[in-house]
Amino acid sequence: MRRKSKGITLGAIAAVSYGTNPLFALPLYSGGLDVNSVLFYRYTLAVIIYGLWLKFYKKTSLKISQKEFIPLLILGLFFSLSSLTLFEAFNYIEAGIACTILFIYPVLVATLMAIFFKEKITKTVLLSILMITIGIYFLYIGKPGSGLNIQGVLIVLLSALLYALYIIGVKNIKIIRHINSAKMSFYVMLFGLLVYIFNLKFCTQLQIPDKPVQWIYALGLALFPTIISLETITISIKLIGSTSAAILGSLEPVTAIFIGVTVFHEHFTLKTAAGVLAILTGVLLIIVRKNLAKN
Repeated sequence: MRRKSKGITLGAIAAVSYGTNPLFALPLYSGGLDVNSVLFYRYTLAVIIYGLWLKFYKKTSLKISQKEFIPLLILGLFFSLSSLTLFEAFNYIEAGIACTILFIYPVLVATLMAIFFKEKITKTVLLSILMITIGIYFLYIGKPGSGLNIQGVLIVLLSALLYALYIIGVKNIKIIRHINSAKMSFYVMLFGLLVYIFNLKFCTQLQIPDKPVQWIYALGLALFPTIISLETITISIKLIGSTSAAILGSLEPVTAIFIGVTVFHEHFTLKTAAGVLAILTGVLLIIVRKNLAKN
């Protein structure tokens, strides 16, 4: 029981930590930093801190083989581009709504696995897709004064697709399965950093924070939704399994919405609440179905 309680606690911490993305990112935007600069600092600080943690505290070897290099590079690019598109979406739609739409990635994983790996598309998957469609519609009509920005929604959907491809890669690339999960996370962040180095013209266009508080936000972005989230979710999956950890992941968008409403005064109406509930229900249908299929 103690093992299960620890796994649930760490899974909840991981989800809540990831949901703090808007708390640290939005003040950096308002301070004048662009998306690529914000994510450059997030990944750079995370790589340095996490690398030192693995090397000197956990005594983890960071050596990889030539065969592991390309798969890790591809996964790093998928993961990083998912971050880039999500953070870009914050410029178009409210952060809490963006994080809720992002949470559809398990449904995209199930759909893509059916298309490319011949997994059967069940009635549950179709019902889940219907619930998510209804949820996005409610979000679209739930914002006072105007509809949900379509460009922002499409960008978040692309973010969810990229993250789904990352998950599928982790599950289906044979050589990746044998890599230590902590070491894999380190290289995913390291190779993901290349996206921002390239986008910033090899850092010649990098914007430098000019206030101490901005460095605190950047450090928070590296620690909470990146390092702490990655570390705790890895342990949680080992203790309670991927399905239970994924269910706890529903706390991610809830946290983001709570922060958006209480800290950034984002709108939250009954229609918005209905949209969020429909999306979470649609995703949880997929997760619970997979859990029942294993039992």
